[in-house]
Amino acid sequence: MTKFINNLKKYRQFNELTQEELANKVNVRRETIARLESAKYNPSLELAARISKELNTPIQELFIFEI
Repeated sequence: MTKFINNLKKYRQFNELTQEELANKVNVRRETIARLESAKYNPSLELAARISKELNTPIQELFIFEI
């Protein structure tokens, strides 16, 4: 089974953004960011890339899939 780990909350807070602010910047709802942070939702590659760009952090630092 694949395990999904993410560091989104850590990097979002490091960049001093609220969930709402990040959501607006990457064009999703705040609930999407909340679900990502709680690992209840896996991002599409496109969304992961937008978040990565906004937080200036490599995708592989934000989202980790362990097989």
